[in-house]
Amino acid sequence: MIEELISRVSVGDDDAIEELSIIADTDPGRLTPHLGSLLDRDVLWPGKLYRAADTDVVRRVVERIDGGRTPDRLNQLLVILAHSGHPMAESAMRRWSTQPPAGADKLYVGALSYAREGGWTVGPDGRRRDLCGSAAYRWVMRETPRRPDGPTCPWCGSPLWTAADLDTTDPAVDAALEHTGWSGRLVIETCHFCACYTTLYSQVTPAGDTVWWTGNTRPSYLGSAEAEDPPALAQVTGEARQSPYQASAWDRGGSTLGGRPDWIQDAGHADCPGCGQPMDYVGLIGGADLDDYGEGAYYLHLHQPCGFAAVNYQQS
Repeated sequence: MIEELISRVSVGDDDAIEELSIIADTDPGRLTPHLGSLLDRDVLWPGKLYRAADTDVVRRVVERIDGGRTPDRLNQLLVILAHSGHPMAESAMRRWSTQPPAGADKLYVGALSYAREGGWTVGPDGRRRDLCGSAAYRWVMRETPRRPDGPTCPWCGSPLWTAADLDTTDPAVDAALEHTGWSGRLVIETCHFCACYTTLYSQVTPAGDTVWWTGNTRPSYLGSAEAEDPPALAQVTGEARQSPYQASAWDRGGSTLGGRPDWIQDAGHADCPGCGQPMDYVGLIGGADLDDYGEGAYYLHLHQPCGFAAVNYQQS
């Protein structure tokens, strides 16, 4: 089956790419024996196909970059290495951060910054830090009454939306948030409208306290807006996902706690306003789960050491 899909991909069959992408989301290891063939056929996109790349494939990609044979494909090759998360890929990306390879002058960011596409980063201490967890659970939407006396957005006046109300005493929540180091209750409130235009931060405590961060800066292009009610829905943790990659920003039922984000655009891990480091990913709420005609997705983030949560949004 996979061999047939690869043959179809090599002649430009987009449906075959989609089918391979589904395999990469549900069981990426099934693709491992076939990734050399994809590389031979110069199928470099989407990079997530190479999540389970073995040492031989990673070595070939690194050698291709070092050889400078296709500098015009450097962006795609770096995304592949980032998704692989392989130690050899990490070592090469660290090296290229100080010794840029051919084609690096055309990139918008340095080679090591591509790590975020794969859900990891290298901290100021030089150590690798995974921004995402390995456990993922479906988020099921349940109707919930609105709080008539709750806080409102300082910018547009809309009632703030509780994007998440979690407690690590729930074993599923504890597993999904293990990589963040959080223990206790986590409530993330945001403006469902203004978060579509900029990353919004809140300060949070393990007691479940949450408050709008006064440092949030209203973008000039936001303009004026009338208050509108947020979704009257709350997220309930459901069954475990088969794979941490099964969140969907597009499909109904794709909202997911934990695991890895399904970015609509480039990876958008929020930076902590307290220390400037990338925040840990918490979960995704898809527009299709909030409204029959909804699109786009909200992405939730947390940085436990500084006590900040964040919500940002992407759409096509």
